[in-house]
Amino acid sequence: MDPRRGHFRIVTKMNPIDRTHDPKRRSWVESANGHAEFPIQNLPLGVFSPREGKNRGGVAIGDAIFDMAAAVRAGLFTGAARKPALMAADQTLNRLMALPPSARLALRQRLSDLLSADGADRSAVESLKGELLHPAADCTLHLPAQIGDYTDFLTSIHHAANTGRFFRGGQDPVPANFRHLPIAYHGRASSVRASGEAVRRPHGQHQSRPGEPPTFGPCERLDYEYELGVWIGNGNALGEPIAIAEAGAHIVGHCLLNDWSARDIQRWESQPLGPFLGKSFSTTISPWIVTVEALAPFRVPQPPRSPGDPHPLPYLWDEEDQKGGALDCTLEAFLLTPGLAAKGLPPQRLSRANATDLYWTFAQMVAHHTSGGCNLNPGDLFGSGTISGALADGPGALLELSENGQRPIELASGETRTFLEDGDEVIFHAHCHREGFASIGFGECRGRITA
Repeated sequence: MDPRRGHFRIVTKMNPIDRTHDPKRRSWVESANGHAEFPIQNLPLGVFSPREGKNRGGVAIGDAIFDMAAAVRAGLFTGAARKPALMAADQTLNRLMALPPSARLALRQRLSDLLSADGADRSAVESLKGELLHPAADCTLHLPAQIGDYTDFLTSIHHAANTGRFFRGGQDPVPANFRHLPIAYHGRASSVRASGEAVRRPHGQHQSRPGEPPTFGPCERLDYEYELGVWIGNGNALGEPIAIAEAGAHIVGHCLLNDWSARDIQRWESQPLGPFLGKSFSTTISPWIVTVEALAPFRVPQPPRSPGDPHPLPYLWDEEDQKGGALDCTLEAFLLTPGLAAKGLPPQRLSRANATDLYWTFAQMVAHHTSGGCNLNPGDLFGSGTISGALADGPGALLELSENGQRPIELASGETRTFLEDGDEVIFHAHCHREGFASIGFGECRGRITA
């Protein structure tokens, strides 16, 4: 039994399990059956374009993409599913995100029935598969929404402790406020990019040694951070906080997120206001939104706090959220270097952790973000913060794995790394597993460093 997962009791009350989660349900799209990422039990939402065609909404199913615009034109959605289907066919999914969870659920149930091997409409739908299905390999994936705002959190206590030892020192490297509130900074939405786009090494000021004047030049300590992205749905009016008991209903789903970090630039600039150019040059996300409805079987209780930790203030505490507000999801980070590729070796896994390693729940992030009156909008994006575990391979960033560059990481190619070099490619994967249910994944979050 995986020690990261074995002690968690499954809770499903927050997002009920229905026929769409039936592990016996199979699709007439053969590649979906047993697919590691996108079986019929997943049905993530996104925006794509075929080789010759405009951007439009789609659903990942096996190795194919179900074309929502073509399905709407074919009249496949009626009743409660019609309105969300129309919005799921848009060039961005912001309008769909603004709808209540009941609308997304109606859309999911209809999609599942349409794609089911034993669905009542199978023959009619399958006869249109030339129009409805596109090979995913022949399509370009785009950002699923127009991102108005992006906020990145610090919510893994293992990551906070590891980085604190390098940056802050002292007896307790964890910031004094960490156990009282979900720490965050306002990121740069304009530089968020979909998986596959190259990441240019940033330039900036950095200080080689304490006491010396800074220099300007290419980042020398380029790093990754693996996180879960949180897509916000229906928002709130300015000045009206979202209560913790209602916060989960404002989350549409999740993606993978790489918070690329220029550590040397970040360290020099962060005092006293926090990250700026060391973070804003690029953020990579996986393009599919894995919905909260699809993730219902994998909700688990929030792990208990350590003895002596303060109890959260009332605006951050909800018993139902504690019973099922965490997500049992394993994340992995792989590195493909030019040396590994030249020898025909596969990407080497560097990090592995679980989303249950987060100290705060996603609902607590939403509640705190709005507690001062800040308004959220459909399509806003949160980063969970680096997800680092307690085991040896648990750290979710090279800063931690290499102990701030002091312990080189040995690769199967004979190369070593402390931080990323030009030509290196970082690849994230995440999967949710539960006995008695079909496993689902998030697809890839991939980016290659260029000079």
